[in-house]
Amino acid sequence: MNFRKRFNDQRGFNLIELMIVIAIIGLLIGVGSIAWGAMIKSGNEVAATQILDRMRTFQAQYASRNKGKFGTFDQLVATGSLDAAYAGDAPVVNGYIFTMEIVEPSSSAPASYKVWADPQVSTGITATGNRFFFTSSAIGTIKAKEGEKASENDPSI
Repeated sequence: MNFRKRFNDQRGFNLIELMIVIAIIGLLIGVGSIAWGAMIKSGNEVAATQILDRMRTFQAQYASRNKGKFGTFDQLVATGSLDAAYAGDAPVVNGYIFTMEIVEPSSSAPASYKVWADPQVSTGITATGNRFFFTSSAIGTIKAKEGEKASENDPSI
């Protein structure tokens, strides 16, 4: 009699209830990871635009000290303007690849520079950014384009 009473009085969760709880947790993790990826992508894009904005200031400061010539990434790192992470020809920082083109001054034209910030991965779940950015010595703003390399003809942000 004691065994029968104990068998009928069992408490706890059955298998179906546990499976439902696990499915809900899995769904929350799935939605959360998508939102997390979007947040990381957005943060990478903001960081890229901020460094391009600062790059214009750093280049102006460098040119004022170097007879109108603009500096490469390595030269800007050496002066302490840029962090060491930006050293090299195409540094990758916060999911963006930065490239720079410097034109030396000539008798017919002043020195100039162009800087691009392109996402390492621009599509898919692992995208580090969707927008491509551009700035140069000829413009006073940052240009952006979604899906392909930006140029001076694209809209400003």
